[in-house]
Amino acid sequence: MDACTLFRQRFSCRRYRQDPVPRATIEAMLEAAIWAPNGGNLQPWRFAVVLSPGLRRALASAAYGQSFVAAAPSVIVVCAVPDESGRHYGPRGRELYCLQDTAAATENLLLAATEFGLGACWVGAFDERAVARELALPDGWRPVAVVPVGFPAEQARGRSRRPLADVTVWR
Repeated sequence: MDACTLFRQRFSCRRYRQDPVPRATIEAMLEAAIWAPNGGNLQPWRFAVVLSPGLRRALASAAYGQSFVAAAPSVIVVCAVPDESGRHYGPRGRELYCLQDTAAATENLLLAATEFGLGACWVGAFDERAVARELALPDGWRPVAVVPVGFPAEQARGRSRRPLADVTVWR
């Protein structure tokens, strides 16, 4: 589908069927994620794919009880590796660029999910330490987004966006 249609079809899905997402589809989504723009082509991202029901429940708990995280048949945790950006760009790389890079990767992941007929939701409200602990993430990996993914059991509700005139200045 064309890009503008894809952008408009993407929505934050919070209800999922229990059919598993094929591994090849998850890998294709991750492939889309790694083609995101990133500072200096450092690619300071890592991905934890969570299929275990117990770990999905632990992630839902770490996400302050957002139960839909556990309801999805798969969850992808997008992590930044701040030191990889920091070695090249110093504090700004460590504190900002790695987060921008993983945000771009997360958006690619969400758009790929939509293209494959899947529902997904970018969850940013979670306890980073709890997520890192539950997933036994390597030192230096910082969880930035928790993304439940599955076949949607809901349709996008009517949504709107602010008019361009409200969010744009021309100079």
